Amino acid sequence: QAADSNDVELSITLSDDPSIQRYNKEYRDVDKPTDVLSFPMDDNFVLGDLIISIDTANKQALDHSHELRDEIRILLVHGLLHLIGYDHETSKEDWEEMASAERRLMRRLDWRGKGLIHLAEED
Repeated sequence: QAADSNDVELSITLSDDPSIQRYNKEYRDVDKPTDVLSFPMDDNFVLGDLIISIDTANKQALDHSHELRDEIRILLVHGLLHLIGYDHETSKEDWEEMASAERRLMRRLDWRGKGLIHLAEED
């Protein structure tokens, strides 16, 4: 599995809302912008692709009274966890496991925030 290797690749695209909305419609059949999309790869060395909407990230940063950089980091952690197999939409236990993983990774990286799932709880 790619996550076990010391040498892995990750593609990150920073986009605007119209661009991410097209991907969201095409791949998830949801015709609206979103904050982050994850596309895992079935490859030993490529984790996958992340697309982060700067437009949505900026709105969320303002809503949560933190910097855009902090919001992008939160979205990066959330998307990365999806790429390595976490899924908060499958069960309450999986939701709690991913929320915990977000908090641990944010803390380990010494980044501000507790993760996207924690922020969604507050809304």
